[in-house]
Amino acid sequence: MNPNKALWEKGDFTRIARGMRASGEALVGDLGVRPGLRVLDLGCGDGTTALPAARLGADVLGVDIAANLVAAGNLRARAESLDNCRFQEGDASDLQGLADDAFDLVVSIFGAMFAPRPDAVAREMVRVTRPGGRIVMGNWIPNDPTLVAQILKISAAYSPPPAAGFVSPMTWGLEDMVIARFAGAGVPKDHITFARSTYVFEHPGAPSELLDDFSTYYGPTMNAFAAAEAEGRVHALRQELDDLFQAQNRSAEPNRTQIPATFLKVTISV
Repeated sequence: MNPNKALWEKGDFTRIARGMRASGEALVGDLGVRPGLRVLDLGCGDGTTALPAARLGADVLGVDIAANLVAAGNLRARAESLDNCRFQEGDASDLQGLADDAFDLVVSIFGAMFAPRPDAVAREMVRVTRPGGRIVMGNWIPNDPTLVAQILKISAAYSPPPAAGFVSPMTWGLEDMVIARFAGAGVPKDHITFARSTYVFEHPGAPSELLDDFSTYYGPTMNAFAAAEAEGRVHALRQELDDLFQAQNRSAEPNRTQIPATFLKVTISV
Protein backbone atom coordinates (compact mmCIF):
# COMPACT_ATOMS: atom_id res chain seq x y z
CA MET A 1 0.00 0.00 0.00
CA ASN A 2 1.04 3.61 -0.59
CA PRO A 3 2.74 4.62 2.71
CA ASN A 4 0.95 7.98 2.76
CA LYS A 5 -2.41 6.26 2.31
CA ALA A 6 -1.56 3.78 5.06
CA LEU A 7 -0.60 6.62 7.42
CA TRP A 8 -3.89 8.49 7.08
CA GLU A 9 -6.08 5.39 7.07
CA LYS A 10 -4.32 4.00 10.14
CA GLY A 11 -6.23 6.13 12.62
CA ASP A 12 -9.43 8.10 12.41
CA PHE A 13 -8.73 11.75 11.71
CA THR A 14 -12.44 12.56 12.07
CA ARG A 15 -11.84 12.43 15.84
CA ILE A 16 -9.25 15.21 15.53
CA ALA A 17 -11.24 17.18 12.96
CA ARG A 18 -14.17 17.62 15.35
CA GLY A 19 -12.12 20.17 17.25
CA MET A 20 -11.19 22.05 14.07
CA ARG A 21 -14.68 22.80 12.70
CA ALA A 22 -14.98 26.41 13.89
CA SER A 23 -11.57 27.35 12.50
CA GLY A 24 -12.38 25.67 9.18
CA GLU A 25 -15.59 27.67 8.85
CA ALA A 26 -13.78 30.91 9.71
CA LEU A 27 -11.08 30.27 7.11
CA VAL A 28 -13.62 29.52 4.38
CA GLY A 29 -15.58 32.62 5.37
CA ASP A 30 -12.57 34.76 4.41
CA LEU A 31 -12.11 33.21 0.95
CA GLY A 32 -14.94 34.96 -0.87
CA VAL A 33 -16.74 31.71 -1.65
CA ARG A 34 -19.99 32.29 -3.54
CA PRO A 35 -22.71 30.22 -5.22
CA GLY A 36 -21.50 28.39 -8.30
CA LEU A 37 -17.79 28.70 -7.55
CA ARG A 38 -15.99 25.50 -8.51
CA VAL A 39 -13.90 24.43 -5.53
CA LEU A 40 -11.44 21.56 -5.12
CA ASP A 41 -10.41 20.70 -1.55
CA LEU A 42 -7.24 18.58 -1.57
CA GLY A 43 -6.47 16.44 1.44
CA CYS A 44 -9.96 17.32 2.55
CA GLY A 45 -10.37 14.84 5.39
CA ASP A 46 -14.05 14.54 6.28
CA GLY A 47 -14.89 18.04 5.10
CA THR A 48 -13.64 20.60 7.62
CA THR A 49 -13.33 23.19 4.84
CA ALA A 50 -15.24 21.45 2.04
CA LEU A 51 -18.61 21.48 3.81
CA PRO A 52 -18.49 25.16 4.83
CA ALA A 53 -17.71 26.05 1.19
CA ALA A 54 -20.67 23.98 0.01
CA ARG A 55 -22.96 25.64 2.56
CA LEU A 56 -22.05 28.95 0.91
CA GLY A 57 -23.25 27.58 -2.43
CA ALA A 58 -20.00 26.49 -4.09
CA ASP A 59 -19.78 23.30 -6.14
CA VAL A 60 -17.22 21.37 -4.10
CA LEU A 61 -15.17 18.26 -4.77
CA GLY A 62 -13.15 16.92 -1.85
CA VAL A 63 -10.22 14.63 -2.66
CA ASP A 64 -8.36 12.64 -0.01
CA ILE A 65 -6.06 9.64 -0.13
CA ALA A 66 -7.77 7.96 2.85
CA ALA A 67 -10.84 5.91 1.95
CA ASN A 68 -12.26 6.14 5.48
CA LEU A 69 -12.15 9.94 5.42
CA VAL A 70 -13.75 10.08 1.98
CA ALA A 71 -16.59 7.88 3.23
CA ALA A 72 -17.00 10.06 6.33
CA GLY A 73 -17.13 13.21 4.19
CA ASN A 74 -19.80 11.81 1.90
CA LEU A 75 -21.85 10.82 4.95
CA ARG A 76 -21.62 14.32 6.37
CA ALA A 77 -22.60 15.89 3.04
CA ARG A 78 -25.61 13.60 2.69
CA ALA A 79 -26.68 14.27 6.27
CA GLU A 80 -26.85 17.99 5.42
CA SER A 81 -28.44 17.36 1.98
CA LEU A 82 -25.49 19.12 0.33
CA ASP A 83 -25.89 17.81 -3.22
CA ASN A 84 -23.23 20.30 -4.31
CA CYS A 85 -20.52 18.56 -2.28
CA ARG A 86 -18.97 15.17 -2.95
CA PHE A 87 -15.81 13.35 -1.92
CA GLN A 88 -13.57 10.90 -3.75
CA GLU A 89 -10.24 9.17 -3.27
CA GLY A 90 -7.19 10.63 -4.92
CA ASP A 91 -3.51 11.50 -4.56
CA ALA A 92 -2.60 15.22 -4.54
CA SER A 93 0.60 14.44 -6.45
CA ASP A 94 -1.29 12.72 -9.27
CA LEU A 95 -4.86 13.99 -9.73
CA GLN A 96 -5.97 11.38 -12.23
CA GLY A 97 -9.34 12.06 -13.81
CA LEU A 98 -9.40 15.78 -13.00
CA ALA A 99 -9.31 18.00 -16.07
CA ASP A 100 -7.05 20.96 -16.69
CA ASP A 101 -8.47 24.37 -15.65
CA ALA A 102 -11.42 22.68 -13.92
CA PHE A 103 -11.61 24.76 -10.71
CA ASP A 104 -11.90 28.40 -9.72
CA LEU A 105 -10.43 27.76 -6.28
CA VAL A 106 -8.17 24.96 -5.05
CA VAL A 107 -7.89 24.71 -1.27
CA SER A 108 -5.62 22.47 0.77
CA ILE A 109 -5.49 23.01 4.51
CA PHE A 110 -2.93 20.70 6.16
CA GLY A 111 -3.62 18.17 3.42
CA ALA A 112 -1.51 18.29 0.25
CA MET A 113 1.53 19.21 2.35
CA PHE A 114 1.68 15.56 3.48
CA ALA A 115 1.61 14.10 -0.04
CA PRO A 116 4.86 12.73 -1.45
CA ARG A 117 6.56 14.42 -4.40
CA PRO A 118 5.89 18.07 -3.48
CA ASP A 119 6.96 19.42 -6.86
CA ALA A 120 4.33 17.22 -8.49
CA VAL A 121 1.76 18.47 -5.97
CA ALA A 122 2.44 22.07 -6.98
CA ARG A 123 2.19 21.22 -10.69
CA GLU A 124 -1.08 19.36 -10.22
CA MET A 125 -2.67 22.15 -8.21
CA VAL A 126 -1.74 24.68 -10.89
CA ARG A 127 -2.87 22.37 -13.68
CA VAL A 128 -6.42 21.95 -12.38
CA THR A 129 -6.88 25.65 -11.51
CA ARG A 130 -8.28 27.85 -14.26
CA PRO A 131 -6.31 30.91 -15.39
CA GLY A 132 -7.36 33.74 -13.09
CA GLY A 133 -8.27 31.29 -10.33
CA ARG A 134 -6.69 30.87 -6.91
CA ILE A 135 -4.89 28.28 -4.82
CA VAL A 136 -4.97 28.58 -1.02
CA MET A 137 -2.84 26.35 1.17
CA GLY A 138 -2.54 26.09 4.94
CA ASN A 139 0.79 24.52 5.96
CA TRP A 140 2.31 23.82 9.35
CA ILE A 141 5.59 25.65 9.98
CA PRO A 142 8.78 23.79 10.95
CA ASN A 143 10.00 24.54 14.49
CA ASP A 144 7.03 26.79 15.19
CA PRO A 145 6.43 26.79 18.96
CA THR A 146 2.69 26.09 18.70
CA LEU A 147 0.86 22.79 18.97
CA VAL A 148 0.97 20.82 15.73
CA ALA A 149 4.52 21.72 14.70
CA GLN A 150 5.66 20.63 18.15
CA ILE A 151 3.61 17.40 18.05
CA LEU A 152 5.24 16.49 14.74
CA LYS A 153 8.70 17.45 15.99
CA ILE A 154 8.37 15.39 19.17
CA SER A 155 6.85 12.45 17.28
CA ALA A 156 9.72 12.47 14.79
CA ALA A 157 12.24 12.23 17.64
CA TYR A 158 10.66 8.94 18.77
CA SER A 159 10.12 7.47 15.29
CA PRO A 160 12.50 5.51 13.05
CA PRO A 161 14.48 7.54 10.50
CA PRO A 162 12.50 8.21 7.31
CA ALA A 163 13.18 6.28 4.12
CA ALA A 164 15.80 7.53 1.68
CA GLY A 165 14.47 10.32 -0.48
CA PHE A 166 11.84 11.38 2.03
CA VAL A 167 10.96 15.08 1.87
CA SER A 168 9.55 16.44 5.11
CA PRO A 169 6.02 17.81 4.74
CA MET A 170 7.11 20.65 7.04
CA THR A 171 9.12 22.14 4.15
CA TRP A 172 5.76 23.41 2.85
CA GLY A 173 5.90 25.84 5.78
CA LEU A 174 9.02 27.54 4.36
CA GLU A 175 8.27 30.46 2.06
CA ASP A 176 11.33 29.95 -0.16
CA MET A 177 10.39 26.30 -0.72
CA VAL A 178 6.82 27.22 -1.63
CA ILE A 179 8.06 29.84 -4.10
CA ALA A 180 10.49 27.37 -5.69
CA ARG A 181 7.87 24.63 -6.05
CA PHE A 182 5.32 26.86 -7.69
CA ALA A 183 8.00 28.47 -9.88
CA GLY A 184 8.55 24.97 -11.23
CA ALA A 185 4.85 24.92 -12.06
CA GLY A 186 5.07 28.23 -13.92
CA VAL A 187 3.82 30.60 -11.19
CA PRO A 188 5.77 33.89 -10.82
CA LYS A 189 6.95 34.85 -7.34
CA ASP A 190 4.81 38.01 -7.34
CA HIS A 191 1.68 35.84 -7.70
CA ILE A 192 2.30 34.29 -4.28
CA THR A 193 1.50 35.90 -0.94
CA PHE A 194 2.04 34.65 2.59
CA ALA A 195 0.43 35.30 5.95
CA ARG A 196 0.51 33.72 9.39
CA SER A 197 -2.84 32.50 10.63
CA THR A 198 -4.19 30.32 13.45
CA TYR A 199 -6.33 27.23 13.86
CA VAL A 200 -7.72 26.54 17.30
CA PHE A 201 -8.15 22.96 18.50
CA GLU A 202 -11.16 22.76 20.80
CA HIS A 203 -12.11 19.86 23.02
CA PRO A 204 -14.86 19.51 25.65
CA GLY A 205 -12.52 18.02 28.20
CA ALA A 206 -9.06 18.28 29.72
CA PRO A 207 -5.89 18.64 27.59
CA SER A 208 -4.93 15.06 28.48
CA GLU A 209 -8.13 13.85 26.81
CA LEU A 210 -7.27 15.71 23.62
CA LEU A 211 -3.84 14.10 23.75
CA ASP A 212 -5.59 10.73 24.05
CA ASP A 213 -7.33 11.47 20.74
CA PHE A 214 -4.04 12.35 19.06
CA SER A 215 -2.26 9.28 20.41
CA THR A 216 -5.13 6.97 19.40
CA TYR A 217 -6.35 8.44 16.10
CA TYR A 218 -3.67 10.70 14.52
CA GLY A 219 -1.38 8.69 12.23
CA PRO A 220 1.97 10.40 12.93
CA THR A 221 1.44 10.27 16.70
CA MET A 222 0.25 6.67 16.53
CA ASN A 223 3.44 5.71 14.73
CA ALA A 224 5.54 7.53 17.33
CA PHE A 225 3.85 5.69 20.20
CA ALA A 226 4.30 2.34 18.46
CA ALA A 227 8.02 3.02 17.98
CA ALA A 228 8.37 4.30 21.56
CA GLU A 229 6.69 1.18 22.93
CA ALA A 230 9.14 -1.03 21.07
CA GLU A 231 11.99 0.85 22.74
CA GLY A 232 10.44 1.14 26.20
CA ARG A 233 10.03 4.91 25.88
CA VAL A 234 6.25 5.30 25.94
CA HIS A 235 6.19 7.06 29.30
CA ALA A 236 8.76 9.61 28.16
CA LEU A 237 6.84 10.35 24.95
CA ARG A 238 3.53 10.63 26.80
CA GLN A 239 5.03 12.96 29.40
CA GLU A 240 6.62 15.20 26.78
CA LEU A 241 3.36 15.51 24.85
CA ASP A 242 1.28 15.94 27.99
CA ASP A 243 3.52 18.82 29.08
CA LEU A 244 3.05 20.39 25.65
CA PHE A 245 -0.75 20.11 25.69
CA GLN A 246 -1.00 21.42 29.24
CA ALA A 247 1.30 24.38 28.59
CA GLN A 248 -0.47 25.44 25.40
CA ASN A 249 -4.05 25.20 26.63
CA ARG A 250 -5.65 28.66 26.68
CA SER A 251 -8.96 27.72 28.28
CA ALA A 252 -9.63 28.93 31.81
CA GLU A 253 -12.28 26.24 32.29
CA PRO A 254 -11.07 23.00 33.95
CA ASN A 255 -12.97 20.70 31.57
CA ARG A 256 -12.38 22.54 28.32
CA THR A 257 -9.35 22.72 26.06
CA GLN A 258 -8.54 25.43 23.51
CA ILE A 259 -5.10 25.27 21.93
CA PRO A 260 -4.03 27.57 19.07
CA ALA A 261 -1.72 26.42 16.31
CA THR A 262 0.00 28.79 13.91
CA PHE A 263 0.25 27.96 10.21
CA LEU A 264 1.49 29.51 6.99
CA LYS A 265 -1.37 30.62 4.73
CA VAL A 266 -0.30 30.62 1.09
CA THR A 267 -2.39 32.37 -1.57
CA ILE A 268 -1.53 31.92 -5.23
CA SER A 269 -3.01 33.73 -8.23
CA VAL A 270 -2.86 31.46 -11.25
